[in-house]
Amino acid sequence: MGILYAILIGAAAGWLAGKIMKGGGFGALINIILGIVGGAVGNWLFGTLGIQIGSGLVGDLITGVIGAVVILFVAGLFKK
Repeated sequence: MGILYAILIGAAAGWLAGKIMKGGGFGALINIILGIVGGAVGNWLFGTLGIQIGSGLVGDLITGVIGAVVILFVAGLFKK
């Protein structure tokens, strides 16, 4: 159940991050990967800053989206 949860939250987070960063997304698989990696980056970032978003579905989704947006922002810096 944990893997399925991570995939579903990752897909939603990756899709939302693509919309926030004015992209149309990168396809389902890349969005899932981006969201899962974004969740890890968001957890690390918030842990480093001492910020707690909360627990549960909404907290995981917010963390994943913010982490994925950070990844897209950094990738955009290297793209130019």
